[in-house]
Amino acid sequence: MSAIRAAITAVQGYVPPDLLTNKDLEKIVDTTDEWIRSRTGIEERHILKGEGLGTSDMAVEAVNGLLKKRGITPGDIDLLICATVTPDHVFPATANIICDKVGAKNAFGFDLGAACSGFLFALATGSQFIETGKYKKVVVVGADKMSAIIDYTDRTTCVLFGDGAGAVLLEPTEDEVGIMDSILRSDGHGRHYLHQKAGGSVKPPTHESIDAREHYVFQDGQPVFKAAVVGMADVSAEIMEKNHLTADDVAYLVPHQANLRIIDATARRMGVGSEKVMINIHKYGNTTAATIPLCLWDWEDKLKKGDNLILAAFGGGFTWGAVFVKWAYGN
Repeated sequence: MSAIRAAITAVQGYVPPDLLTNKDLEKIVDTTDEWIRSRTGIEERHILKGEGLGTSDMAVEAVNGLLKKRGITPGDIDLLICATVTPDHVFPATANIICDKVGAKNAFGFDLGAACSGFLFALATGSQFIETGKYKKVVVVGADKMSAIIDYTDRTTCVLFGDGAGAVLLEPTEDEVGIMDSILRSDGHGRHYLHQKAGGSVKPPTHESIDAREHYVFQDGQPVFKAAVVGMADVSAEIMEKNHLTADDVAYLVPHQANLRIIDATARRMGVGSEKVMINIHKYGNTTAATIPLCLWDWEDKLKKGDNLILAAFGGGFTWGAVFVKWAYGN
């Protein structure tokens, strides 16, 4: 009997309609369109606006679209994992809220927090539930409303992030496709360079923490950039070597969309040309856990069954990793 693998059988994304362009940011902070483009590759980002709207609302759009595309009902979902650092609430889990809003009455769910690597960590976790034979349909969501934790007076961070959600459906297969391998890493020392200072149990909200603007993303850019270049590039090369893949064997690198220079460094380390790199940072910015599924969504019609994809990410914490996926459908 062939081994059971978890195959991605559908992908769907969602970004809210409101745009925040570089020109808009020029009016808010001391920056320029040229400066942002040259250092990040970002031109615009989507922002979720509206009273009472949170991460779950974007995720619901992605999941409903996923179910419609695959032709299944919410009741068919066995498990839903939501990768996010901007949950609707500290508790309950945003995954549970998503399940309620879409009507997934037979599913259990939980959140997974690994910053920008969250989708990869959740994808690898979800695949295990499929590979054991325990579940048949697992939805993995990457979603973040980064605008909720961005300080729009801090020009070093406010230019980087946008809001969005992406979701994939995992189903069992005995074909030679699916989630083939993963390498995941973390180093908690990185927390010093990229974190949210207040709001957790170490520093609960107070008037003082709010006045000090400590409930927003803090980033020490240079250490993060250096670690991201090395971590994302090395782990991508490592998973290729482990699985005896050459650059010619790889159809696409699917990188986390944090910074165009980090993406370019990863592609060079792997030896793949720019034509094999999925890039949409210019129109979405860094949507954290949503960037990789949004790339898969944008490129879905270009993918063929059997295509070798290397998914790679680096995030706060630090967290990083790569997943080798053999695409399961397409012409």
